[in-house]
Amino acid sequence: MTDVATLWEIGLPLAGAAGGLGYARTRAPRVFWSLIGLPITRVRFTMTYHATMDVCGLTVQPSRLRAFMVRNIARRPDVQPVPPRIRRVRGTSTGLRVTLRLPAGLEPADVMAASERLRHAWGVHSVNVTVTKPGFVELRMTGYDVLNRVRMPRRRPAGLLVVPVALREDGTAFVRDYLKVPHALTLGANQTGKSMYQRNLIAGLARLPVALVGIDCKRGVEHRGYAPRLSALATTPEEADGLLDALVGEMEDRFDLLSDRGVADIWALPEEVRPAPVVVLVDEVAELFLTATKKDEERRDRMVTQLIRLGQLARAAGIFLEVCGQRFGSDLGKGATALRAQLTGRTVHRVNDKQTAEMGVGDIAPDAVVTVLTIPPDRPGIAVAGDTSGGWSRIRTPILTAAEAAEICAAHAHLTPYLPALAAHRPVMPVHVEESDTAPLVKPNPATA
Repeated sequence: MTDVATLWEIGLPLAGAAGGLGYARTRAPRVFWSLIGLPITRVRFTMTYHATMDVCGLTVQPSRLRAFMVRNIARRPDVQPVPPRIRRVRGTSTGLRVTLRLPAGLEPADVMAASERLRHAWGVHSVNVTVTKPGFVELRMTGYDVLNRVRMPRRRPAGLLVVPVALREDGTAFVRDYLKVPHALTLGANQTGKSMYQRNLIAGLARLPVALVGIDCKRGVEHRGYAPRLSALATTPEEADGLLDALVGEMEDRFDLLSDRGVADIWALPEEVRPAPVVVLVDEVAELFLTATKKDEERRDRMVTQLIRLGQLARAAGIFLEVCGQRFGSDLGKGATALRAQLTGRTVHRVNDKQTAEMGVGDIAPDAVVTVLTIPPDRPGIAVAGDTSGGWSRIRTPILTAAEAAEICAAHAHLTPYLPALAAHRPVMPVHVEESDTAPLVKPNPATA
């Protein structure tokens, strides 16, 4: 009886602890990683670092001085290859960060090529390699799939025109920094999370002192809810034609101001005369290219020309482009590839054809095309984000409903700047008249002749 009681007293807490850890691993992966995964990975990394680097080909032969000291001072006949030196190891709520000093003969590309082997060797979900400064790289390990349930980090990059939009695969925030990447292209088929990406972007921009301009040729079904925060809105190709002409006119007026002040961009102007930055959001770019008549072709050519002009020149004037679409290819018509060349940032969700993936990221990171084509359809919001520098990563946007984004825009409607050049295109807010619940005290009698 005593043995049964002892077994009950010991086994019940152990079973409860095991069940709690199993639940935490599924429902609270951050807690499980901090309690179990991080200590185990830290010990495994420390014990197997040298052997792992050696078998992965990330070691170099020691220098002559080092070999001389090992043989003559340490009295060891064999001289081991030299792996990258560990400078810093830091645990996080999502993984492990390791800073390495590369020895002579190794480059960051060597470590990047071995990242998949390092992931399997240390039993982590992913290993991403980032160059921090010349000669130093950081291994960003994640202990679990952070994109399964997106939770944005508490510490996010901040800046004048910096908007956190999604979560990267390495656990850091993916941001749109318009001062570094002024124009961007976002692609994705239906039900891939492209609209969710745009909602998070608009919700972040609504909190900043910028002018938002919407071009939604689907009769405004996407952008109409953001009308309180929009300085201008076009819902048809005809309205978009006039709005683009007004934007080009605004750009030319700003260039006149820059020329009079003798500066190169608006950020060199004093704050009291600096015009508000403008972000132009194009929801479905293909609607601007499609034509049915000869007259439509003339309008299309004019709109595409204005978009290309904005992409080439408008950065200095503080006007930025966010172009979205389901697909993008040279078959859209004249000017498609010229416009794409001006869009530095690229975000590509799951697409229906390989050509769109190649047009999105094929010219900046050919190896990312395969990743785009393998995005599963049951994980909306997953995308590949990159820029013309060649770097890319997998991201996923957090869930944000259209109603929540509209509430954020309405709450920050007071930040909407007034631009005279776009006043004619300012969306008209509907006036809601509340009906009285009480009946009139006097019933009117119809007039008789």
